[in-house]
Amino acid sequence: MAETIKEIREKFQNAEISKLRGLIELYSVDERSGVTALVKSAQKKIDALEKEKARMYEMFSFEREYGDREFICGIDEVGRGPLAGPVMTGAVILPKDCDLLYLNDSKKLSPEKREVLAEEIKKNAVAWAIGRAEPERIDEINILQATYEAMRQAIQNLSVKPDILLNDAVIIPEVQIPQIKIIKGDAKSASIAAASIIAKVARDHVMVDYDKEYPGYDFAGNKGYGSSAHIEALKKLGPCPIHRRSFIGNFVEV
Repeated sequence: MAETIKEIREKFQNAEISKLRGLIELYSVDERSGVTALVKSAQKKIDALEKEKARMYEMFSFEREYGDREFICGIDEVGRGPLAGPVMTGAVILPKDCDLLYLNDSKKLSPEKREVLAEEIKKNAVAWAIGRAEPERIDEINILQATYEAMRQAIQNLSVKPDILLNDAVIIPEVQIPQIKIIKGDAKSASIAAASIIAKVARDHVMVDYDKEYPGYDFAGNKGYGSSAHIEALKKLGPCPIHRRSFIGNFVEV
């Protein structure tokens, strides 16, 4: 008796991606429209995976270029623009044989995808670390210098010393390790993208916690950025302890 379309659908749904090619070959001769649709859908999934693998090959181009160094570290920051909360940085050293997929500029990923990837990065990385500069420090030395400070902190927090740094668009002062400045590096380097993701996830968690401590500003939703609702709340409630005084002078007296 021929298999039902329902039975075939369950095979496709339960199959790992590595098994799909065999199912496509097996059922490509089945002319039933339901089976044909399953075969086409599976082929699209394989094509999308191959496209992603090709994209990630390009994302590792800088890592290959400097592959003679043992520990290549990506560096990125998150939170230079918000009105409130810390600026946070990530530092990630990926293994040479890293096969992670979907690494990208954290802003191009959904919150759910960032959370999943952050855990995968931490699990697979040779080393990873977070740096942080608080609003008071940002006000004291300005956002750029505070970002550099947080980057140096992240590097120092790593469990191994990097041999080279791949940085998103900056050269970090007071760091003796060789550095490569890559414009839009979080979209071009897997290591920088990984750093961007773990920093973004860490900062988002911090801002969710701050939302409970300082209700009314919707920090869980806006993550400290200057949304219209945040600015309205700032004018109504005044600044709270995590607002950057050097950022909010256009909205309230500080």
